[in-house]
Amino acid sequence: MPEHASWLTLLLAHAKDTLNHNADAIGNTFVAHHHPDWQSFEPITASIIIAVLVILVALSVKARLADANKAVVPDDTLTLRTFMEAFLGYFYDLAKSVMDAERAKKYFPIIGTAATFVFFSNIMALFPGLPVATSSLNVTLGCALVVFLYFNMVGIQTNGMGYIKHLMGPKWWLAPLILPIEMISLCVRPITLAVRLMLNMAVDHLILGIFLALVAVLVPLPVMALGIVVVIVQTLVFTLLTSIYIGLATEHEEHH
Repeated sequence: MPEHASWLTLLLAHAKDTLNHNADAIGNTFVAHHHPDWQSFEPITASIIIAVLVILVALSVKARLADANKAVVPDDTLTLRTFMEAFLGYFYDLAKSVMDAERAKKYFPIIGTAATFVFFSNIMALFPGLPVATSSLNVTLGCALVVFLYFNMVGIQTNGMGYIKHLMGPKWWLAPLILPIEMISLCVRPITLAVRLMLNMAVDHLILGIFLALVAVLVPLPVMALGIVVVIVQTLVFTLLTSIYIGLATEHEEHH
């Protein structure tokens, strides 16, 4: 869908005077130096809605697992509990394939949260008229920066100065050459995470919206099927790269 063309736009329009006042207080955007307006709050509002949805799903599944005797028995049909168990179980196995089981368990809260948030945000792209949080660079860059700050933080906590030393290369006299290259490579990671996710989801939602505008019956179905693949692949890629970055950052110095 084109930007600001969802039902959320209509809801925010009722509060545009207040939002415009708040946008004036924020100032210009950091990257493009554009002056924001009330419609600039749409991606943020969409991400808040997804976050609330994820919390409600988590509370619902947790309630189902509160009774230990019933929790060990799987449901006969596909329910929210079985879906989330399979979903998170898959990404936990993915994390274990990248790092050892101990670290996968330790860092899975951030990995599982990233997978869940990105998936539920992406799935909105299959429903034209619904806001897609991950089609905004502001949201995807925010997610990528959280991952970036987190894996650097745990890398320093795990290896101390050895984490910085690793960026300088195996020999001290190579540090002036290798350190700038490693720093550029490190800083590019959140940008690639954010731009890849945003472009894929924005284009997918836009194409589906165009097909639905042309022919609303049957013709968009192949595009929607392709959209399901895009949703799954983008969730997998984001979570896989998150696991890889955390795994590399927390690898013991002697293993480098």
